[in-house]
Amino acid sequence: MDNILFLVIAFLVGGAATIPIVVYIQKQKMMQARSTAEQILEAAEKEAESIKREKLVEAKDESLQIVQNAEKDARDKMREVREAERNLQSRELKIENKADLLDRKAQDLERLEQNLGTTRRELEESKSHYDKVLDAQNRKLEEIAGMSQEAAKQLLMDNMLEVARIEGSVRAKQIREEAILSATKEAKKIVIAAIQRSAADHTAESTVSVVELPNDQMKGRIIGREGRNIRTFEHLTGVELIVDDTPEAVVLSGFDPVRREIARVALTHLIEDGRIHPTRIEEMIEKATAEVEELMQAAAEEALNELQIAPPHPQIVKLIGRLKYRTSYGQNILKHSVEVGWLSGLMAAELGLDGLLARRAGFLHDIGKAIDRNTDGTHALIGGEVARKYNEPGEVVNAIESHHEEVEMTSPFSALVQAADAISGSRRGARGDTLESYIKRLRNLETIANGYDGVTKTYAIQAGRELRVMVESNHVDDIRASELSSQIAGRIESEMTYPGQIKVVVIRESRNVAFAR
Repeated sequence: MDNILFLVIAFLVGGAATIPIVVYIQKQKMMQARSTAEQILEAAEKEAESIKREKLVEAKDESLQIVQNAEKDARDKMREVREAERNLQSRELKIENKADLLDRKAQDLERLEQNLGTTRRELEESKSHYDKVLDAQNRKLEEIAGMSQEAAKQLLMDNMLEVARIEGSVRAKQIREEAILSATKEAKKIVIAAIQRSAADHTAESTVSVVELPNDQMKGRIIGREGRNIRTFEHLTGVELIVDDTPEAVVLSGFDPVRREIARVALTHLIEDGRIHPTRIEEMIEKATAEVEELMQAAAEEALNELQIAPPHPQIVKLIGRLKYRTSYGQNILKHSVEVGWLSGLMAAELGLDGLLARRAGFLHDIGKAIDRNTDGTHALIGGEVARKYNEPGEVVNAIESHHEEVEMTSPFSALVQAADAISGSRRGARGDTLESYIKRLRNLETIANGYDGVTKTYAIQAGRELRVMVESNHVDDIRASELSSQIAGRIESEMTYPGQIKVVVIRESRNVAFAR
């Protein structure tokens, strides 16, 4: 018990002695913390002062830059104001000069009016005098002739009407001939200049393509077991594959030239590859379709670059490419369109019109032929609708629709495109024509002319470019012959379709026979 009490007393005494030491240590820590805080505060104040000075310097620099920019802007504005003042002064001087000129002209007009008034009075006085003299002369003539003035006028008018009618017809014929001669000379000059600067190749129209084979054994592989290869090929391409006795060749027949070209390319690849079966045929046809589309796109872009015109809508470019494989009367339509574009542009330049717009209208005039096989309507109207749909200029749309006179022409570009189309189509060797349609056209020409009174014989010559009409001289006079040629030409224009132009010549001759015995 005594030991325990001793330990308690010792603990209390030791704890009492430790308290001052702890208090001292705590005071030292507080003093050290206060010193550290003061140092941190002093460092923060120094840093803040440094930042403050830097910001003041930056602010001064920015304000100085703003002032300099403002001064520069002010100088520029002042320079502009001075320039505007000089321009205004110059304009004021010009206006003053024009005002002076107008004043002088007004004075000249006043003097001219005064002179005209004087001249008018003198003319009125002279007219009054001449009227009096004329009345006196008329009274003397009536007394001498025993005929009133009205009766003399009527007789004179009757005589003059017949003379005037004959002279008028002769004069009208002369004026018409002179106008035609002058217009023909100028038109020939323009057309010849355009033709001489343009040329295009032409191809023969065909509905078949021949594919050469390395050997005749390849025919059996193309046909396949029980004809499965050839059936697959024809089903996928829509083209008839003809395998006959022709050595080392097969024939592709179809009216769609694009499908026929795809079939030709696919068959060529199959022959080169050597693996011919339905799956491979399908793969090659897909590959050939992509190749032909690329070829058509490249052909369209090449034609646009050649004509130096801006590309139209992508859908129209696609249609242009299809023209690469279209022909009309043996003439490749894409080449024909390029030629018509050049001819239209050249003739427009000769006439002082927009050659670029004329080239565009001429190039797109047959765009309807790329789609008219599957659409009702003529290619001109279909092409016009396509051009209108894709926002082509109004002059281009009208030129497309009116180049076969199905729509009225509303601009000179339409007439140029029609003329260029006729030139390209009627050039020697440009187009082929069947014998049957050729003979039918000649017969129609002669039938039209034979339907008129006084016509004895008709001859269609120069491949239908000229129609010679023989008439009876005692039934048709010279004036009637001139009218007859115009009437026949008008009927040919309204009732027939033909490339180029047809010359109508009416021949009237008299033969007097006598015998010397």
